[in-house]
Amino acid sequence: MAGLIRRLVPFVLVATSALALSSCGTSDAVTQARIACRYVDRSLATYRASTEPDIATSTRTRLQANALAELLRATPYAASATSSDGGWNPLMTTINEAERVPIADLIPSLTHLCQIAQSPTPYL
Repeated sequence: MAGLIRRLVPFVLVATSALALSSCGTSDAVTQARIACRYVDRSLATYRASTEPDIATSTRTRLQANALAELLRATPYAASATSSDGGWNPLMTTINEAERVPIADLIPSLTHLCQIAQSPTPYL
């Protein structure tokens, strides 16, 4: 677990830098990123519910599958944001990694990227 976190930290730094250095964004890109982040937020809330103690294994499995499905629903919006402004590529890439990487390992990056998207100045 610690090794995975060490591998994710540079990704978060690169993602933050990419967003910070991006100056050619459009309001449409920000809008699309914010829509994607609504799906991300719902996904993470569902995932957190799946980690509650004392829930049945079948419920945990269903919630985690729902969390993944909800996260993947963000893909077209993140892709649209990236098409309008390449600075949003870290958001799209992180969302797409959910098919290969456990959601729990993506939470720090997704949370940080969506905090940027939801901020009044999404380009830092």
